[in-house]
Amino acid sequence: MASSTIKKQLKQAGVEPDECYSIYEKKNIPDLAIEVNITSASIDKLEIYRRLAVAEVWIWQFNTSTTLSNHRLKLYHLREETPSEFLDTYGYEQITSSELLPELNIALLEQCIQISDEIQAIDEFEQGA
Repeated sequence: MASSTIKKQLKQAGVEPDECYSIYEKKNIPDLAIEVNITSASIDKLEIYRRLAVAEVWIWQFNTSTTLSNHRLKLYHLREETPSEFLDTYGYEQITSSELLPELNIALLEQCIQISDEIQAIDEFEQGA
């Protein structure tokens, strides 16, 4: 989990992720930022994350007016080498599996996120992982 210092730096840059993590070593800017959007999502936040050089951004779109099956986790990975190919997403490519955590089963994670009982969700995730 990110330290309060990292979250403060991100907030000063105009964005405060719901969660953020440094994967391999502690550093000033996290490798992964996670956004939970309750109503409408704004992909414009990716521009701020790009300026900060956050490698991956995951956006969980939760809309109370849709069914649970419509809630999706969208993963984006920064493509510094070819940002012009991803102008609509500010240099991020939408990906189906994490490049930072390649062993993570995203479909299972999505399924377990939707379980309201936290203990059950953890149990199911651990059993399926």
